[in-house]
Amino acid sequence: MKQRMIKDFIEIFGKGGEYHVYFAPGRVNLIGEHTDYNGGHVFPCALTLGTYAVVRKNNLNTFRFFSQNVKNPYIIEAPLEKPTNRPNYRWANYPLGVIWSFWEAGMEVTQGFDMLVWGNIPSGSGLSSSAALEVLTGTILKEEFGFVVDATQIALLSQKSENQFNGCNCGIMDQFASANGKKDHAIFLDTATLEYEYAPIVLENAKIVVTNSKVKHSLVDSEYNNRRRESHQALEDLQKVLSIQTLGDITTEEFDAHQDVIRDEVCRRRARHAVYENCRTIKAVKALKEGNVSYFGQLMNEAHVSMRDDYEASCPEVDALVEMAWGIHGVLGCRITGGGFGGCTVAIVKDDAIEDYQKIITRGYNEKYGLTPEFYIVDIGAGAGRI
Repeated sequence: MKQRMIKDFIEIFGKGGEYHVYFAPGRVNLIGEHTDYNGGHVFPCALTLGTYAVVRKNNLNTFRFFSQNVKNPYIIEAPLEKPTNRPNYRWANYPLGVIWSFWEAGMEVTQGFDMLVWGNIPSGSGLSSSAALEVLTGTILKEEFGFVVDATQIALLSQKSENQFNGCNCGIMDQFASANGKKDHAIFLDTATLEYEYAPIVLENAKIVVTNSKVKHSLVDSEYNNRRRESHQALEDLQKVLSIQTLGDITTEEFDAHQDVIRDEVCRRRARHAVYENCRTIKAVKALKEGNVSYFGQLMNEAHVSMRDDYEASCPEVDALVEMAWGIHGVLGCRITGGGFGGCTVAIVKDDAIEDYQKIITRGYNEKYGLTPEFYIVDIGAGAGRI
C-alpha cells in the first residue's frame, strides 16, 4: 500500500524532494453516543481502518491536495495563506480547516506542500473519516513543520476546524480517539475534563463486529447540529434549579426529579438520552473491567433504544439491522454507533456465531431494503503517526 501510494504520488505531483507517509485511524464508539458535547463520558477505540497520506513540501506557495477516494479526482490548489472555506475546495476544506486552526493558534504554515490522500474508511459510514483526515493533517503539520503540540492538542485543533471552519458542531470524541488510540485498548474519556484512561478490550471467545448499513449521512447537513442545540436548551432550563455546567454533571435520579423544568418535550427527551447514556457508559466500562461482557452487551442494547426513541438519531435501516441482531443467538449486544442518521452498527458477537450473524443479517437486510451490508471484524489499532 505504502509503495503504491508513493508511486501514485510521483505520477501526480512529479519527482524530487523528500516525501513521508502518514496514517490516522477511524474509530468505533462502543458506547456513549452524543455525550461528548454534553460533558459526559465516551468509550471509543481506534481502528486499523483509516486514512493515509503521502506528503512533500513544495516551493510553489500553494497547498496541493489529491484524493484517490473521490470520483473524477483532480488536484485541488489553495494559496499559501491563512485558508478560507470555499465550495470549490470540496473535500480539501477538511485539511485546509486544520491548517486554519493551527494558524489561529499562532502556528503559521510558511511553506506549501503536496498531499496525496487515500483511505479505507467507507464514506458516510459513521466511522469518522472526516476526523481521521483532520487528525492526519494535524499530525503532518506537527511532524513536517516542527510545531510543538501533543496528540490531545491536535485533536482539539481538529475539532475546532470542524466546528468553526466546516460548520459541524461536533464534540471531541472522534478526533480524540484518532489522535490518542492505543492498540487493543478503548479510551474511557471524560469529555468535560479530557481526563482519560485506557481499558484493555478482552472479549473471551467473542469479537467486535461493525456492520455498515450503506445508508450514508453527512453530519454537516444532518440533524446533528439541531440535537446539540436542543441539548443546550435543556441544559439551560435545568441550570435554573441545579448548579451544573453540563448534562454530564447529573445523575439519572437528579434528572428524573427535575426533568419537568425542561419546558420543551423534545428537549427533555434529548437531555434524558444524554444523562442516561453517560451513566450507561460508566456502568459499561466497569462491567468490562469486571469481565461481565453480557451486562456490557445489555447496556449497548439499552443505548440503541435511547438513541432511537429519545435522541431520534437513528433511521429505519439501522434499526432493522439492530433488531435482527438482537434475535440472533450469540449476539451479546448491538447498537448504532457514531453520529447517527445512517452509518454503522457495532455488535459483540460470539466467535461461533459470527458466520450465522453475517448470513442472517445479509439475507434479512437485502430482503427488506434491497441493500447488502458490509461487515468489519474489528482490530483495535494505534493513533495517528508517521509510518
